[in-house]
Amino acid sequence: MEKLYQHYQDFFGRDSRPQYHIFAPYRICPIGAHIDHQHGPISGFAFDHGIDFLFGVTDGVVQAHSLNFEGEAVIDVTRQVELDERQKNWGDYLRGTVWALQRDHTLRHGINCVISGSLPVGGLSSSAALLCGLTTALARANDIVFGKEQVMHYASLAERKYIGLDNGMLDHACVVLSEKDKLLWLDTRSMEYRLIPFGGGGPLPFKAGVFFSGVTRKLTDTDYNLRVSECRTAAWIMQAYEDVPLHEFGEARLRDVPYDTFLKYRDVMPARFARRAQHFYEECQRVDRGAKVWEEGDAKAFGQLMFESGESSIHNYQSGGKELIALHRILRQTLGIIGARFSGAGFKGACVALVDPACEESVRQQVTEAYLAEFPEYKGAFQIFFCQSADGVKLDTL
Repeated sequence: MEKLYQHYQDFFGRDSRPQYHIFAPYRICPIGAHIDHQHGPISGFAFDHGIDFLFGVTDGVVQAHSLNFEGEAVIDVTRQVELDERQKNWGDYLRGTVWALQRDHTLRHGINCVISGSLPVGGLSSSAALLCGLTTALARANDIVFGKEQVMHYASLAERKYIGLDNGMLDHACVVLSEKDKLLWLDTRSMEYRLIPFGGGGPLPFKAGVFFSGVTRKLTDTDYNLRVSECRTAAWIMQAYEDVPLHEFGEARLRDVPYDTFLKYRDVMPARFARRAQHFYEECQRVDRGAKVWEEGDAKAFGQLMFESGESSIHNYQSGGKELIALHRILRQTLGIIGARFSGAGFKGACVALVDPACEESVRQQVTEAYLAEFPEYKGAFQIFFCQSADGVKLDTL
């Protein structure tokens, strides 16, 4: 915080004083990968690394500096932001947030803001953390009172309609709704959710391990949106076989097609679409099973479901580059890893795991040696972090 405060004064003047601090955490999705955009159930929790925002309220102009990306983002919030103003840089997240809020609210006040993320970008919902933090900051500056669901709504709207990532609510929900030492279970169709203590309560008996492959990516530069379209196509195909009225393609969801219908047509569908659907239905089952064994305090069973989720991401959803696939294999073979899978879209980025704290250093050594033996070019870029669970996005007055 001291370093961030120093940067605030460097950017905005020695006499400048920030009024608020926001912490928006990153998230881990242990089970429930790639199904929120099909309205499936998901699970996840926030952890104690994320994005810090220091800001003060100004007139109608936002000036934002990121310590992780180059360039200042400046925008006058009193004029209407348009979709054609996108510039394909980090400032689009600010522009998208303003655009989303302006659909329902009049903004009169901007912010002076310094932003800093505590981990490398890739697979931990850094974009959702950034959008939820910016939404919270601009709402506070303009005296707009939001509930948690509204923060999620506007952040998601900005990401889907302005940034152009056709995702669901998993990331934003984990960033906003999470509570320390609890698993968030969320039905992304009804938005019903539960916060489940592990084994009835108390601190978690494991840590979250974050294993950065060294490969970076933006989801809009991957096959993420293509996979979403493939899932919708699978739903359309099965509904066409059943001769039921079709939704518009953008509204097609596998959640609207019963599992028995999938079993009926699995072998006659094109294999690509059958695999996407199989991942969806089996992952939904894993999420619900995972919530049960988490509540029972069965870490081994929960970890096994994580491993199965990772394997399905490789073979059915067909995500993950060679580095992440190798890293997932290494984690499966490492003593002290309870469960592991890709994080985020799984095309590049990171793997996440539940780690026995007693094995922390041996895990670090074994995984580092095994991974760099296969990919020595990532020496210096490959990183491992061990983290604790945390509450969702929080605003404090300074």
